[in-house]
Amino acid sequence: MVKYQDHALDRTFAALADPTRRALLARLGKQDGISVSELAQPFAMSLPAIMKHLDVLSDAGLIVRAKTGRIVACRLTAKPMERAMDWLSHYQRFWSGTLERLAAFVEDDEWHPNQALPATPVSSEDRASPSNVVSMPRRPKSTPRGPTRKK
Repeated sequence: MVKYQDHALDRTFAALADPTRRALLARLGKQDGISVSELAQPFAMSLPAIMKHLDVLSDAGLIVRAKTGRIVACRLTAKPMERAMDWLSHYQRFWSGTLERLAAFVEDDEWHPNQALPATPVSSEDRASPSNVVSMPRRPKSTPRGPTRKK
């Protein structure tokens, strides 16, 4: 069995799995290099919660943080996304080719839904043979009711 393990890719997809983290990345995509407090402003969660999301994005390599004085600014980094896109494009090419072959097969097929299926004679060899197995009786689904206490 082939084991495919790419921990960087795993971290990228795990970071992208959360909608809050995707929203943070979308905000950084619109305005790169903004402070953490500006980035957290539209979210209905605490700053420590936003910081935890930023830690996950940073660990995945999707963002970098730079501290200037007391202000921490975030910006996007492209390398992990490029690797994820390479991985996804491989499977996109596979499925596109598969679906194109399926479409060509369906289009080349001479049978149309309005036509009746052609009758095929059934030989005695194709018929199912009777079974020699004896069926076992089924067990009851529950046990019988136990004794009740009288007062």
